Amino acid sequence: MSLSAQEADDDNTGVLVARMDNARNMSNILKAIHFKDTAIVFASPNGLKVTVEDAKCVQANAFIQAGLFLEYTLKEEQTTFKVNLTVLLECLNIFGNNSLPGSVTALKMAYAGYGSPLILMLEDGGVLTDCSIKTMEPDETLDFNFCSTNVVNKIIMKSECLKEAFSDLDMTSDVVQFLLSPDEPFFRLSTFGNAGSTHSDFPRDSDMVESFQCTRTQTSRYKISLLKPSLKALMLSSRISVRTDTRGFLSMQYMIKMEDGQVCFVEYFCSPDEELDDGDYD
Repeated sequence: MSLSAQEADDDNTGVLVARMDNARNMSNILKAIHFKDTAIVFASPNGLKVTVEDAKCVQANAFIQAGLFLEYTLKEEQTTFKVNLTVLLECLNIFGNNSLPGSVTALKMAYAGYGSPLILMLEDGGVLTDCSIKTMEPDETLDFNFCSTNVVNKIIMKSECLKEAFSDLDMTSDVVQFLLSPDEPFFRLSTFGNAGSTHSDFPRDSDMVESFQCTRTQTSRYKISLLKPSLKALMLSSRISVRTDTRGFLSMQYMIKMEDGQVCFVEYFCSPDEELDDGDYD
């Protein structure tokens, strides 16, 4: 029985029912935030937000809009549950390399409500399988209180140049320093490793920079260990928005294009490692 033939069976049982014609789209976006085993799934009429946190210092959110699904039905105002993200990704890729050439894996998800498992039904080349994943009581997620009114610096740029910069950073350094300023050097990434200090500068008039809105010079440092997981999203993205607020908290929003041309977003929040005086460029 195909996924479409099962729709009527699920319509009256699921709090959440969502169907996608290519499971790889969901798998790719979730891989971008997979740096811990568990994730919190928030379902609202707008779609799914999947959140992963670490050490109360970093948070990653993957947004999968309702419009990216062929079918998206939510019978409550919102529902939230915790799930093992590692297991979820294994299920989404259950067909692995056994897919027929040119075929895609269709996906249907169903969640019947509090305490119920997350049911995945996947179909590839006429082969149908289903997975039942235990859900757990959701933890309270961090509120980074990153509101637009407190944003002091914002840069939107093509991801390509930032990929090159991160590949050149000295990973023996404990921290990456972000300098954003309305004056030169405008946007600078620095590390302080065994070989000394290294810097990567991004002029505001670079072809790679699409928008530059910096209101004051700000220097903040972030642990490399906390930023490393964001490289997964960076490698998948085509554009990135870098924002800092009055406290030095960092927000990086990645625009990721799916195989079918649709767009998803991943956002990382990271707290600063230490306070620096404005104007400290070294």
